[in-house]
Amino acid sequence: MIQETTTSTCRSCGSVNIIKNGTNKCGNPQYHCKDCGVYRVLKPKETHSQQTREQVLRAARERVSLRGIERIFKVCRQTVAKWIRTYLKQLPVLADTLLLYEVGDVLEIDELWSFVLGKDHKRWVWVALCRRTRQIVAFYIGKHDEKAARQLEQRIPYPYTLCPMYTDQYAAYEGILPEHLHWSKEKKSGATSHIERWNNTLRQRLARFVRKTLSFSKCDIMHRILLEWFIIEYNLEVASLTT
Repeated sequence: MIQETTTSTCRSCGSVNIIKNGTNKCGNPQYHCKDCGVYRVLKPKETHSQQTREQVLRAARERVSLRGIERIFKVCRQTVAKWIRTYLKQLPVLADTLLLYEVGDVLEIDELWSFVLGKDHKRWVWVALCRRTRQIVAFYIGKHDEKAARQLEQRIPYPYTLCPMYTDQYAAYEGILPEHLHWSKEKKSGATSHIERWNNTLRQRLARFVRKTLSFSKCDIMHRILLEWFIIEYNLEVASLTT
């Protein structure tokens, strides 16, 4: 019989004067170094390759939940969330993804129902879309009231604030949007058909925005991050097709 003895050393100072110290929240064995005093994982898992990270991010942009990604790629969902936050910081801000304004541009504005944690915690997504470019020029997540409508109006960048703005007949828009630019139309009129089509695209691409789903957001932060990420990538894709 052949036996092998493995001697573990501290990954910070190289000392062998270490003792077991339970496990971390992921269940990995930890140690405590008596010399330098650090607490570390005894055998850290191998770092995921760049290819795996890219595949995980592509899956997150499609209709796959974080738990689904965890099952498919064997990557902890907390790690996936961290990758998403890091990737979003590398992307341009929403205003920098927009094509140049042209005279005659028109905005379509609508609100989309969603929820966080439970359907009794409603989160309405307010969106303004440029009819010519099909890009999202502004968005806001909040309640279904005049305050949220004002927040969206304040996020519309100049010079898109000079555009005619078409909405449905929801009363919250009255008195918020400029009266000489606001046109309230019935849904069947087709005045907001492009933004309503985009709402359907969002629901098809991100499962957490589907009306009946188990892949819902557990916190407001991830709800906003995934929406912002989708909109920025969507705008960049649209811009690449028109240039």
